[in-house]
Amino acid sequence: MRKFFITAAIATAALSLAACSEQTTDAASEAASSAADDISDHASQAVDTMGNAMDSAANKADSAIEDAGQDVSDKIDQTAADANDAALAAQAALDGEADEKTETTPQAN
Repeated sequence: MRKFFITAAIATAALSLAACSEQTTDAASEAASSAADDISDHASQAVDTMGNAMDSAANKADSAIEDAGQDVSDKIDQTAADANDAALAAQAALDGEADEKTETTPQAN
């Protein structure tokens, strides 16, 4: 009978260990699944953050290019206006010289 109790005790311990091992396996599986979900969530957030940062940088670069283009256009317009003013001033000066020459030239009767 002693052998029966020892065998029963060993069987009970083995079953307890098996149940404990199954619970440990389940807990480890759940922890791994949870960790994988967390990693996936964090990776998605990182990708979204990087995408947003790239979009923002592209928008800022586009805006800077537009501003630079407008600055160049404004400079070209100003240079053209300055050149036109200089041409008008030169023409006025030439017209003034022509008037002076006709005033100083004696006219024949």
